[in-house]
Amino acid sequence: MANHEYLQELNDQQREAVTYGDGPLLVVAGAGSGKTRTLAYRVCYLIAQGVAPERIMLLTFTRRAAREMLNRAAAVLGDKAAIVSEVWGGTFHATANRLLRIYGKALDLAPEFTIMDQSDAEDMLQVIRHRMIGKQVKGRFPRKGTLLAIYSRRMNSGEELDLILQNRFPWCERWIEELKNIYKEYVSAKQRRNVLDYDDLLAYWRCLLSDTGAAKPVEERFDHILVDEYQDTNRLQAEILLGMRRSNHNIMAVGDDAQSIYSFRAATVRNMLDFHALFPDTHTVLLEQNYRSREPILRTTNRVIAQARERFSKTLFSIREGCDAPQLVTCSDEEHEAETVVGKVLYHYEQGIALHDQAVLFRAGSHSAALELALMKKEIPFHKWGGLKFLEAAHIKDFISFMRLLENPRDEISWFRVLQLYEGVGPSTAAAVYEYLASQQFNAALIASAPVSPKVQRELAALGKLFGDLAAEATELAVQLDRVSRLYLPLLERNYENSQPRRNDIEHIIELAAPYRSRSRFLAEITLDPPNSTSDFAGPPSRDEDYLILSTIHSAKGCEWDVVYLIHAADGCLPSDMATGSDEEIEEELRLAYVAMTRARDRLYVTWPMRFYSHPMGFSDGHVYGQCSRFFTKDVLATMECVAAPGLELHDAVEDVDCGSDVKGKMRGLWE
Repeated sequence: MANHEYLQELNDQQREAVTYGDGPLLVVAGAGSGKTRTLAYRVCYLIAQGVAPERIMLLTFTRRAAREMLNRAAAVLGDKAAIVSEVWGGTFHATANRLLRIYGKALDLAPEFTIMDQSDAEDMLQVIRHRMIGKQVKGRFPRKGTLLAIYSRRMNSGEELDLILQNRFPWCERWIEELKNIYKEYVSAKQRRNVLDYDDLLAYWRCLLSDTGAAKPVEERFDHILVDEYQDTNRLQAEILLGMRRSNHNIMAVGDDAQSIYSFRAATVRNMLDFHALFPDTHTVLLEQNYRSREPILRTTNRVIAQARERFSKTLFSIREGCDAPQLVTCSDEEHEAETVVGKVLYHYEQGIALHDQAVLFRAGSHSAALELALMKKEIPFHKWGGLKFLEAAHIKDFISFMRLLENPRDEISWFRVLQLYEGVGPSTAAAVYEYLASQQFNAALIASAPVSPKVQRELAALGKLFGDLAAEATELAVQLDRVSRLYLPLLERNYENSQPRRNDIEHIIELAAPYRSRSRFLAEITLDPPNSTSDFAGPPSRDEDYLILSTIHSAKGCEWDVVYLIHAADGCLPSDMATGSDEEIEEELRLAYVAMTRARDRLYVTWPMRFYSHPMGFSDGHVYGQCSRFFTKDVLATMECVAAPGLELHDAVEDVDCGSDVKGKMRGLWE
C-alpha cells in the first residue's frame, strides 16, 4: 500500500507503536490485541523510512510466528515484498546459530559445528553419568532428564547451582559435587566434538557480546531489534538483548506480563516488569482493544488478572457484544463434569460450531482422563495436544544422525546411533569404531577398515562408500538426502516393525529439505524448530476429520477457539497443589487461569467438580471434597453466571443462604 495507507488499518495505540521513532519501546499487548499485525507493520514502516531490511532483527519464539509476520509485511509492501526476505527474522536460537556461523571464530568455535537436540544432550549426559558415577553411589542419583533440566536451568536463569538444587531439586542436593564434575565433563565433551546444545547457542552469543572486539560488529550490524513475546524471555536472553543495544538503543519489545506462564523454562516476568530499568527512557504503549473475545468474557478476565500484585495496569475492551456471560458450572464429581462438558460440546456442535472450533483446557494432562473416557463412549473424535514430537521419533533421529555426520564427523552421539543400526554392533563395538575414526582424523570413508569382525566390516562398507562419495563431490542437498535414504531404508526395515508409516516420515523429511541449499542450515532449522508431528504437513481438517481439541493451558497459549471449556477449576488443580509454595508461584497460576479464559472468542465455560474420588474405577467410594479455585472471587463471580450442572443433586449444590444465627460463635463458646 502506498503512502502509508496500511496505517489506517490500525487503532490509535497500534499506530503509535508502529510509527514510534528511535529509542527503546515497550508495547504491552493484551490478549487478542493485534500484536502480530503491530510487529509486521512496524517492519513495513521501518523499511518505508529507509531502514535497510537486512539491518532489522525480528526475534520470535517460533519460526512459524516469524514467517507469519514477515509474510504480512510482504503483503503490505506489494512491489517491494521481495526485500522483506532480507530481514533477520527467526527464533533466538536460530538467530544465535546464524550469528555464530559468521562470528564464532572469535570464540574459537569451528563454523561446521552441529547442534544437539534435547534427547541427544540427555544421551550424552547419560554416557558421562555412567562412566563417572556408574554404581559407585548408592541412592537416587538423578537420571539423564533431570541432569539436563538442572544444567539448562543454570545456563538460562543465571542462578547458582546450589540455589537451583535447594529450590527446585532438593532431593539432588547431596550430589552437588558429583553434578559439578559431570557438567564439567559434559562441557568438555561437547567442545571436543564440536557440538552445541540449545543452551550453548545462547551462551555463546552472550560470550560473543562480552568480547570487546567481537561485540561491536555484531551490535552495529542491526539498526533495529524487534522482540515478540518478551514476557517469555529468560535472564540469559535479556542479557543478550542488553548486549546488542549498548550504543544503539533501538529496541521494540512486545509482550503481555499477564501471559507469563513459562517459569519452568526459566522465563521470568521480571524481564518485562523491569524493562524500564534495563533500558532507561523507555516509551510504553498499551494495546487494550481486544479483537478476539466478546465484551462479557473480557469483563470477567479483567477482574481475574486484576488480582495480580504487580503488573502493567490495563483494561481490555471489545466492540464485540452480544453473548451470554461466562458460566461457572458446579459438578458433583469428575465423571459428572465430563458428562456436562460432552453435553455442551454436542449442543454447540448442533448449533453449527465445528468440533475443532471448540477446546477443552486444563492445568495438567491427567485432568482430562475422565473426559477422554466420556468422549470415547459417545464416539466423539478428539485430539490431545502433546505427546511424542516428530523429531523425537526413533527413525527420524536415525535419519537426521546420518546427515549430522556428513556435516560434523566428530559427533559421537550420532555415530553411536548410526552404528548400532547395523547387525552385530553394540555399544562396545560402536565405541571401538569411534576410537578408530578419531585416530584417522575422522575420515569416515575409512570406517570399513575399523578393527572389528569381518562381518561388521562388510556391514559398514556401504556406509564408508557413502561418506567417501559425498565428501569427494559438492553434491546438492537433495542428492545427499536421496543417497542417505537409499542406504537407511533397508536398515529401517530391519530394525522397526510397521515400516511403511516410517518410510512416509522419511519422505516428509526430504520434502521439508527441498527449499534449502545448505545442509548446515537445514539441520540447524529442523533441530531448533522441528515440526510437532507428521500432522504438521497436513492442511486444516475436513468435515469428516473434525475433532475436538483437548489441551493443557501451556500448549494452548497463542491459540483461540469459538468455545472454550476450562475444566478442573478447583483448588489443588488450578492453582496446582505443586505450585503454591510462594507468592510468585501462585501469581503464575493466576496468569495460567487468565491465559486459558482469554482463548475464548464467543463462549466460555469454567467447570469444577465438588468431589474427587480416590478409586473411581474400583468398589470404594472414598472421596475428598474440593473447593472452587481461589481465583474466582466474589468480584469475579459477579460477572459470571453461576449454575449447577444438570443432574447435580440439590443437597450437593452450594447455595448462598442465611442461617440466621451465629453458628461459628456458638462453636467457639463451647470452649470458653
